[in-house]
Amino acid sequence: MTLTRRETLAAGFGSVLLPATLSAQPVAKPAEFKIGVTTFLSGPASVFGVPSRRACEMLVEQLNAAGGLAGVPVRAIFVDEGPGTDHLVGEIRRLVQSEGVHTIFQSISSGSCLACTPLSRELNKVMLLWDCGTQRIFEEARYDYAFRTQGYATPEVLAPLLYLLRKKPDIRTVAVVNQDYAWGRDSWEIWQAAMGALKPGVRVVAEMFPRFGSSDFSTEITRLLALRPDVVYSTSWGGELVTFIRQATERRLHERTTFVLPVAEASMQILGRNMPEGHVIGARGDHWNNHPAPANPALFNGFVNAYRQKFNEYPIYPCHHMAQAVWALKAAVEKAVAAKNGAWPSDAELAAAFRGLTFPTPTSTITLREDGQGLEDQIVGLSSFDPRFPFAVPKEMMRYSAAQVSAPAGQKSTDWLKTLTPAMIQSAGTAL
Repeated sequence: MTLTRRETLAAGFGSVLLPATLSAQPVAKPAEFKIGVTTFLSGPASVFGVPSRRACEMLVEQLNAAGGLAGVPVRAIFVDEGPGTDHLVGEIRRLVQSEGVHTIFQSISSGSCLACTPLSRELNKVMLLWDCGTQRIFEEARYDYAFRTQGYATPEVLAPLLYLLRKKPDIRTVAVVNQDYAWGRDSWEIWQAAMGALKPGVRVVAEMFPRFGSSDFSTEITRLLALRPDVVYSTSWGGELVTFIRQATERRLHERTTFVLPVAEASMQILGRNMPEGHVIGARGDHWNNHPAPANPALFNGFVNAYRQKFNEYPIYPCHHMAQAVWALKAAVEKAVAAKNGAWPSDAELAAAFRGLTFPTPTSTITLREDGQGLEDQIVGLSSFDPRFPFAVPKEMMRYSAAQVSAPAGQKSTDWLKTLTPAMIQSAGTAL
């Protein structure tokens, strides 16, 4: 029996047929492409969040001057991450349901990312994790609409450790001074797992986790001076790292130990000449201002110089990470539109364009794996002073390819790190 459309609806089958009917409908090209951006605009982490907002605004302005995304102008709508995760979850829902954003860029805090990434399932909107580092996101769950457009904690910690063990193979003792919250604890867990495999027998002489927001490290420094560890490891950031380094160098701790600071790049301009030379510094990627061999020097210098001229400072790594999210979005939109012969993609079609996407950055390329994780190279070096910069930059740099220092898809980082062997110290990394 064949039913007419009216008979089908009267028989109560309309609710079954309607979704299929809707999915076949063409997607209207939007008048503007709205991006909801979450970042810290208040609180201690605003030292990362405000520069990243500036970078986003600058890049959106440049993008629109060049014609937008596949001919559609772009508008960024910003939300402060500072009030906490409950606030942020509500704001992301509001951005999608009330503001009509097409994509979400979130967040700086790993806690924010863990709380908010599941919303990509609920809202069926592309969500780009533009800066948070926790390895747990794609190791503990799978997401169809969420992608991280930069590296993550495992390569950001492993690369500096490999560099240290190549430069100083005879270390025997290490101490940690990390902020007492998820990032400080998780990054220490990664370091310990890797160190146990790459350099068995190194003795941990102190584990110190000062409260988040500390401004006095005299107790920790006194203890370190007494213990005299070969290495002091710290993934602290922002004002706390600046204060710790200043107080430590005043008491000459840097002359008795080697600092390993995987996220130090963002603090170098503030420290200026107060950063001692000869210590291991990282940048959560490969985007140092003194990069000796960027893949696209014109684009790299254009981004750095434009930001510097506009804001009277050099861009720090959150600025580069924000740029990577913008460039990934541009590449994915263009890919999705091309796949539809110029028609506008649905949310699901746009999400599909991100999976496996390789997009260019000024320094190299980044590939988004099948699990959504971005593969970003890491550059590590020793702090030094260059006449071109009034702050410390790395020398004797080595680049560690993302494939070398990232846990394979489907494996947990702490399990994979335990399988590494000391041979990796010499086989990984390329001198620049």
